[in-house]
Amino acid sequence: MREKNWWKEHRTGIRNALIGAAVIGVAVGGWGTYSMYRNRRMTELMIEARNQERVQQNAEKQPAQSTDEIPIAPGQKEEQTADPRDLNLMPVLAENPVIYQDATYRRNQYVKAILCMGVDRSDTMTESKEFGAAGQSDGIFLIAQDTVHHSLKILMIPRDTMTEIPITNDNGAPDTKITQLTIAYAYGDGREGSCENTVWSVEKLLSGFSIDNYLAVDTTVVAKLNDAVGGVTVTIPTDGMEKRDPAFVKGAQVTLHGDQAEAFVRYRDITRDFSALYRMDQQQEYITQYFKAVKEASGTDSQIVTHLFDLIRDYMITDMSKDQYLKIAMDGLDAGNLTGQDFYTVPGTGETTETFDVYRADRQAVIPIILNLFYRKDS
Repeated sequence: MREKNWWKEHRTGIRNALIGAAVIGVAVGGWGTYSMYRNRRMTELMIEARNQERVQQNAEKQPAQSTDEIPIAPGQKEEQTADPRDLNLMPVLAENPVIYQDATYRRNQYVKAILCMGVDRSDTMTESKEFGAAGQSDGIFLIAQDTVHHSLKILMIPRDTMTEIPITNDNGAPDTKITQLTIAYAYGDGREGSCENTVWSVEKLLSGFSIDNYLAVDTTVVAKLNDAVGGVTVTIPTDGMEKRDPAFVKGAQVTLHGDQAEAFVRYRDITRDFSALYRMDQQQEYITQYFKAVKEASGTDSQIVTHLFDLIRDYMITDMSKDQYLKIAMDGLDAGNLTGQDFYTVPGTGETTETFDVYRADRQAVIPIILNLFYRKDS
């Protein structure tokens, strides 16, 4: 009876350990012609359809709302960008409750917000780094972890999103600049400072929304994590990946082993516009299939999640205590699999500049997604 009671009391926490394993998978997942216009438009439509499908059912139940837009927050360095879409909005989500379009929303205390980063540091994360050697965050994902219903949803944030980030200026003083989100990690120490920079930047991007915890993992551990669950079978979603590996033909099913796993989640054709956006499909596919592989491996190794955390201990930075993520380590065996319905993407538009690709986030359009994932609407 005592064992049954212990299982009952700890079931929620243990299930979340498998969610923790999925979070590891998320973190290591690393994202002038007619043809250019067509590719960009296809990307925009893909993102729009992916998000709209998730929220349409709830939206149809709501009464007509006003279309007042949130104003741009003052004090930003507008001279650093010619595009107002790069500027953050007033931090309306920093309030609780939130009054939005004539409705009241309250933060759901049972849904935790965890920011995950896959970093291209190519080293252990046990030591601090000087500026320039900290690496960049190739994959940026906000996890909505529902601790009551034992589920998670993932908001994918394009690495090239133009936004305000914290920096240290030439005089050594704290400052900010408007640039790609991926750079926020580089303006830090490669450890907690870099993670906090990225959290600050994402919170600004999401109109003051507060993030509960963060987890950053170096992408070099992908191969180890992949092989620890016996390999991960994926369907190749992107054209041209055979340039990286002959087996990576679009539509083919491939069981990834060793370095193939990192190649799959990180490869992008830099000669192709918006390649970082297309790579997000690879990351979503890998996260989904990795979650399934962990669940299958748990059938023969009840300690698989604990072993995975031990495997990446020196390659991981988090503000969660070891007890936090290991305590949830024994219950996720009956958690459901991730599907495409569990993924969202920050809405926006991919564009090319003279120097690099950028992503112009639609900050107005992301607010309803955040409210849908993390808030409850008052009756």
